[in-house]
Amino acid sequence: MNVLIIGSGGREHAIVWKVRQSSRLKNLYALPGNPGTAGLAENVSGILLDDHAAIVEFCKEKQIDLVIVGPEVPLANGIADSLSAKGIRCFGPKQAAAQIEASKAFAKDFMARHHIPTARYATFTRVDEALHHLESIHYPVVIKASGLAAGKGVMLPETVAEAKSTLKSILVDRAFGDAGDEVVIEERLVGQEVSLMAFTDGTSVVPMLPAQDHKRLLDGDEGPNTGGMGAYAPAPIFTAELINEAVECVLKPAVDGLKREGMPFVGVLYAGLMLTSKGIRVLEFNCRFGDPETQVVLPLLETDLLEIIDACVNGTLSDIEISWKNDAAICVVLASKGYPEKAETGELVTMQELPENMICFHAGTKMNNDGNILTAGGRVFGLTAWDNDIENALKKVYSGVDKISFDGMQYRRDIAQRALEGAK
Repeated sequence: MNVLIIGSGGREHAIVWKVRQSSRLKNLYALPGNPGTAGLAENVSGILLDDHAAIVEFCKEKQIDLVIVGPEVPLANGIADSLSAKGIRCFGPKQAAAQIEASKAFAKDFMARHHIPTARYATFTRVDEALHHLESIHYPVVIKASGLAAGKGVMLPETVAEAKSTLKSILVDRAFGDAGDEVVIEERLVGQEVSLMAFTDGTSVVPMLPAQDHKRLLDGDEGPNTGGMGAYAPAPIFTAELINEAVECVLKPAVDGLKREGMPFVGVLYAGLMLTSKGIRVLEFNCRFGDPETQVVLPLLETDLLEIIDACVNGTLSDIEISWKNDAAICVVLASKGYPEKAETGELVTMQELPENMICFHAGTKMNNDGNILTAGGRVFGLTAWDNDIENALKKVYSGVDKISFDGMQYRRDIAQRALEGAK
């Protein structure tokens, strides 16, 4: 098969790396890719992700059999619709189904319609109505910009005054632009957070291994929120029983509901879940592979990823058996100085050879004219290692951190510590 993977981050590097292992692969392209994908696929430059016509033309020219879309923005912009309209097979939901991530207001109303457990909420487009609602409730809140805000649109105000200020910044000062045309004021849930991704062909749902992400910048879950400073899988706290419950109460109702509403979902459905004292609650849905969860889940997948994706697009997911290694994987994100507020970029990267069962996924890098790797984003690398259990995977991944360096490199030193303590 000739395959095109769209995207340029650590998640896409992980997908490229896994698809590269398939016996069914003929030619592999990454658009635009990054220096990490360059040795595994042919990187495609000069085509913008929002230029659907150019992407379609490239697929025709290269006789692409399958397109895999990594990021959420192209899906929200309808890339799957544009490809399928020209007879090009795409793994990723069409624009209507991608609303489950692209509009938090849509997602909350959808969950209410289909009795999917989630937090109490209300949505607003006018600041006066939002402020009035805020004064009428008596529980801690989360305030979310409804649209896509590059992972930055979720606020956790500690006081009513802070909440009011947040609402004004979104709805009046337009802090998130169009993404903040509508806000969701939601009950703040308490518990441990788990990411559960699933493959789906629009009918069948097959869960992947559960993962836990670390959102805060600093050790001990201190500091500002980030796009994720590391992850591990499988998450010991999320037992087989809880996985089954999440599939039956969350993932299947979501896929069935979208299908009934005329928006069949083909691709990866990601559920961000909170384990509360009252049971599983959905924090959010994403319409694609998570980042950095993908970097710990895919190394543990035994079944050919391309075979799974092909079955999803064909509507035959129920015909294949998906198996996983009985191992654990850990990803430590290596970030630039100043991240997440204002990342410093352009630093020279030095990297030594890594041992077996360890890989450094490129997330924010570029190559200069001399062939050197430079930092080009906030999260620069996702260093991933896997071994027979959490403890050994942890030792392995941190032994690899010393093999990579650039000025200002920052990372957390307690990734997966909670899982390790729970396993003892």
